[in-house]
Amino acid sequence: MPLGELLGAKVQKEVKEMAEQINKYETIFVLDADLDEETTNGLVEKVKSLIASNGTVDQVDVWGKRRLAYPINYKNEGYYVLIEFTSNPSFPSELERVYNITENVMRSIVVKKEA
Repeated sequence: MPLGELLGAKVQKEVKEMAEQINKYETIFVLDADLDEETTNGLVEKVKSLIASNGTVDQVDVWGKRRLAYPINYKNEGYYVLIEFTSNPSFPSELERVYNITENVMRSIVVKKEA
Protein backbone atom coordinates (compact mmCIF):
# COMPACT_ATOMS: atom_id res chain seq x y z
CA MET A 1 0.00 0.00 0.00
CA PRO A 2 1.48 3.39 -0.97
CA LEU A 3 2.36 5.80 1.84
CA GLY A 4 -0.18 8.40 0.65
CA GLU A 5 -3.08 5.96 0.93
CA LEU A 6 -1.87 4.74 4.31
CA LEU A 7 -1.67 8.29 5.70
CA GLY A 8 -5.05 9.15 4.18
CA ALA A 9 -6.65 6.16 5.91
CA LYS A 10 -5.04 7.14 9.22
CA VAL A 11 -6.26 10.73 8.95
CA GLN A 12 -9.77 9.55 8.06
CA LYS A 13 -9.76 7.26 11.10
CA GLU A 14 -8.69 10.12 13.40
CA VAL A 15 -11.34 12.45 11.96
CA LYS A 16 -13.99 9.79 12.46
CA GLU A 17 -12.91 9.26 16.09
CA MET A 18 -13.02 13.01 16.74
CA ALA A 19 -16.50 13.27 15.23
CA GLU A 20 -17.74 10.46 17.43
CA GLN A 21 -16.42 12.10 20.61
CA ILE A 22 -19.59 13.53 22.09
CA ASN A 23 -20.07 14.04 25.82
CA LYS A 24 -23.00 14.69 28.11
CA TYR A 25 -22.99 17.94 30.06
CA GLU A 26 -25.22 19.90 32.36
CA THR A 27 -25.28 23.59 32.98
CA ILE A 28 -26.94 25.63 35.69
CA PHE A 29 -27.21 29.37 35.38
CA VAL A 30 -28.74 31.98 37.64
CA LEU A 31 -30.45 35.01 36.14
CA ASP A 32 -31.31 38.26 37.87
CA ALA A 33 -34.69 37.70 39.58
CA ASP A 34 -35.71 41.34 39.05
CA LEU A 35 -36.06 40.82 35.28
CA ASP A 36 -39.54 40.69 33.79
CA GLU A 37 -40.89 37.36 32.56
CA GLU A 38 -40.41 38.18 28.86
CA THR A 39 -36.70 39.03 29.31
CA THR A 40 -36.10 35.95 31.47
CA ASN A 41 -37.78 33.64 28.93
CA GLY A 42 -35.81 35.32 26.14
CA LEU A 43 -32.49 34.64 27.87
CA VAL A 44 -33.44 31.00 28.55
CA GLU A 45 -34.42 30.56 24.87
CA LYS A 46 -31.15 32.21 23.79
CA VAL A 47 -29.13 29.67 25.77
CA LYS A 48 -31.28 26.76 24.58
CA SER A 49 -30.90 27.78 20.93
CA LEU A 50 -27.14 28.22 21.32
CA ILE A 51 -26.87 24.72 22.79
CA ALA A 52 -29.17 23.26 20.13
CA SER A 53 -27.06 24.77 17.35
CA ASN A 54 -23.92 23.10 18.76
CA GLY A 55 -25.38 19.86 20.11
CA THR A 56 -28.67 18.53 21.42
CA VAL A 57 -30.74 19.71 24.37
CA ASP A 58 -31.73 16.64 26.39
CA GLN A 59 -33.70 18.23 29.22
CA VAL A 60 -34.58 21.69 30.51
CA ASP A 61 -35.54 22.09 34.16
CA VAL A 62 -36.62 25.58 35.18
CA TRP A 63 -36.34 25.87 38.95
CA GLY A 64 -37.63 29.43 38.97
CA LYS A 65 -37.03 32.06 41.61
CA ARG A 66 -35.00 30.89 44.60
CA ARG A 67 -33.28 32.55 47.50
CA LEU A 68 -29.50 32.75 47.04
CA ALA A 69 -27.18 31.26 49.66
CA TYR A 70 -25.38 34.60 49.80
CA PRO A 71 -25.98 37.99 48.15
CA ILE A 72 -24.65 38.40 44.61
CA ASN A 73 -24.47 41.98 43.33
CA TYR A 74 -26.56 43.02 46.36
CA LYS A 75 -29.39 40.67 45.29
CA ASN A 76 -30.86 37.95 47.49
CA GLU A 77 -32.89 36.06 44.85
CA GLY A 78 -32.09 34.50 41.50
CA TYR A 79 -33.89 32.65 38.70
CA TYR A 80 -32.36 29.17 38.31
CA VAL A 81 -32.33 27.08 35.11
CA LEU A 82 -30.76 23.61 34.65
CA ILE A 83 -30.12 22.29 31.13
CA GLU A 84 -28.77 18.84 30.29
CA PHE A 85 -27.22 18.54 26.83
CA THR A 86 -24.83 16.59 24.63
CA SER A 87 -22.15 18.23 22.51
CA ASN A 88 -18.56 17.96 21.38
CA PRO A 89 -15.88 18.73 24.00
CA SER A 90 -15.00 22.16 22.59
CA PHE A 91 -18.48 23.69 23.07
CA PRO A 92 -18.64 24.13 26.89
CA SER A 93 -15.86 26.72 26.84
CA GLU A 94 -17.82 28.70 24.24
CA LEU A 95 -20.97 28.45 26.39
CA GLU A 96 -19.05 29.75 29.42
CA ARG A 97 -17.74 32.64 27.32
CA VAL A 98 -21.31 33.56 26.33
CA TYR A 99 -22.43 33.38 29.98
CA ASN A 100 -19.62 35.74 30.99
CA ILE A 101 -20.57 38.40 28.45
CA THR A 102 -24.33 38.14 29.01
CA GLU A 103 -25.29 40.96 31.30
CA ASN A 104 -28.10 39.42 33.39
CA VAL A 105 -26.44 36.05 34.10
CA MET A 106 -25.33 36.31 37.73
CA ARG A 107 -23.65 32.88 38.04
CA SER A 108 -23.19 29.84 35.83
CA ILE A 109 -21.42 26.50 35.70
CA VAL A 110 -20.99 23.81 33.03
CA VAL A 111 -19.96 20.31 34.12
CA LYS A 112 -19.35 17.06 32.26
CA LYS A 113 -21.62 14.27 33.46
CA GLU A 114 -20.11 10.92 34.32
CA ALA A 115 -20.84 8.12 31.84
